[in-house]
Amino acid sequence: MKTITTTTELADFCEQAAQAPYVTVDTEFLRERTYYSKLCLVQLALPGTDDSNAVLVDPLADGLSLDPLMTLFRNTDVVKVFHAARQDLEIFYVDYGVIPEPMFDTQVAAMVCGFGEQAGYETLVKRIVKAGVDKSSRFTDWSRRPLSDAQKSYALADVTHLRQIYEFLAHKLEETGRHRWVAEEIQLLTAPETYITRPEDAWLRVKTRTSSPRFLAIVRELARFRETYAQERNIPRSRVCKDDALVELASTKPATMEDLGRSRLLLREARRGDIAEGILAAVKAGQDCPKENLPETDTSREKMQVNPALADLLRVLLKAKTESSGVASKLIAPAADLDAIAAGLRDLPALTGWRREVFGDDALRLCEGRIALAAKGKTVAVIEL
Repeated sequence: MKTITTTTELADFCEQAAQAPYVTVDTEFLRERTYYSKLCLVQLALPGTDDSNAVLVDPLADGLSLDPLMTLFRNTDVVKVFHAARQDLEIFYVDYGVIPEPMFDTQVAAMVCGFGEQAGYETLVKRIVKAGVDKSSRFTDWSRRPLSDAQKSYALADVTHLRQIYEFLAHKLEETGRHRWVAEEIQLLTAPETYITRPEDAWLRVKTRTSSPRFLAIVRELARFRETYAQERNIPRSRVCKDDALVELASTKPATMEDLGRSRLLLREARRGDIAEGILAAVKAGQDCPKENLPETDTSREKMQVNPALADLLRVLLKAKTESSGVASKLIAPAADLDAIAAGLRDLPALTGWRREVFGDDALRLCEGRIALAAKGKTVAVIEL
């Protein structure tokens, strides 16, 4: 198996890839000790049935530039095929400002083609390629060199089997006319906004049990500080302050180093130095925040008047549509959206685009009393009224 360690070798391969209809792509990276993922390996394969046109690219090799690969990623004549692409795309966007185009995600396609909720790569290899995947190297340290033969074989299998999976799913989508459905989902994956983390919005990801504006203002400032500190030093958020400690600090409102020392959940390293000073400043900023700038949570869904019987009927309808279409229910509509529809909300993904064709139109007709549901053997039938 070939490992590319020079820019010239990579340019030669990418020039060959530019003539192919697609290239399969995967990465190996580390993120346990950093805020941003550290790219350790890139795997690439061109159409074929053997390993002769599949390579490993070592981004840690001295002097190697990934510019030829970025040029290939920008080449709109070549489809870039990934499985569960989100983390891979984040690395390429954050490190190089590039999102591969056009892009195909076999996990999304598999969910549209009847392979269930978030079908794993190993499952698709087993069901489509009729092969097994050796997972013994899954949790190894990909930054260490040299890589073992077992690591290389494991990494290469992530793109060689992917060729058959892609061709199978692409053919399936062609047969069913569902290419547009997958394209709609991939638009979200390829939007740069998906990979931008703004410190001022970090508080929205922190789960709290209170909606007090003043409490949330302190949470917002603490989360902003944590995100900025972690980004600037490229360390995990948890090394600064874990979520449970952050919520505790917003409740206890420490004003001095001595106060921080009483925290039950705060890491020892966060009770002194830059982190401690940042925490105290953030708490004060939250307490001093002008009333007109206090954050508010979206409580619209909490105030919804859900018709429980209608919500149950929508769940039955979704199950019926899932079975008849073969599309994973989670991809069509999460449970929270069914409650929202039953409460009268209409600005929802489940009621737009391809989801409306599969489920949304009948969901609205059910809400309006224009259709009924009936048991028909082991299935549920839609009855026109």
